[in-house]
Amino acid sequence: MEKNIDKLKGILVEYAPKVVAALLLLIIGLWIISIVTKAVRKLMEKRGIDTSLRGFLGSLVNWTLKIFLLVTVAGQLGVETTSFAAIIAAAGLAIGMALQGSLSNFAGGALIMIFRPFKVGDYIEAQGEQGVVKDIQIFTTKLNTVDNKEVIIPNGVLSNGNIINYSSEEKRRVDLTFGVSYDADIKQTKEVLLSVTENTPFTLKDPAPVVLVGELADSSVNFITRTWVKSSDYWNAHFHIIENTKIELDKAGIEIPYPHSVEIQK
Repeated sequence: MEKNIDKLKGILVEYAPKVVAALLLLIIGLWIISIVTKAVRKLMEKRGIDTSLRGFLGSLVNWTLKIFLLVTVAGQLGVETTSFAAIIAAAGLAIGMALQGSLSNFAGGALIMIFRPFKVGDYIEAQGEQGVVKDIQIFTTKLNTVDNKEVIIPNGVLSNGNIINYSSEEKRRVDLTFGVSYDADIKQTKEVLLSVTENTPFTLKDPAPVVLVGELADSSVNFITRTWVKSSDYWNAHFHIIENTKIELDKAGIEIPYPHSVEIQK
């Protein structure tokens, strides 16, 4: 019993300083990594590096330094770094298989940084979601929806799927369809619709707005209005035209037909 106690004391005397030193190294290392990561991001901001790239590189630096810290802490505990590297290499295949998704997301993040299909601040649609790109990290991309929900999309599926970037071009066309009664005068209706689009404060003069008869539907004549605006003004113009079109059609006495239900007497 005394021999076991003596052995335990010997182990504690031998390893306790190493454990304490390793813990201190871990705590101080994480603190330094936090400072270095912030400094790198500030430096990139000062150099005018793109916001999207700043977030990606900052995240990459953070994770790389943490891996080096883990190896250093293991060495402090007495684990041979060469052996530690050999263990990592031997487990690499198994880890790679287990983390296929993460590796795919990392590769996807790299592809996004290289080909730049979008950047922070762009309004995009991808994987069934729409929103403003908030942050591009090494594994995921964060979007903010119009109602301020955060959507996190893995970079792997994001880089391999269809992406619609609504902000990449300076101008967008607002296409709207309005149905009016067959009794309405076509020329008068076109004048009213064109007046609304031309007087919308967001409308660009070049290309000029266009109003076309798009369809002779079952219960209405459908007119299409096409108005070019700045991409940032798209939704403001969209809702402004809809509201004012209804107001002006009412003023002109032009009816917008609606479905009528017919009750069959039995």
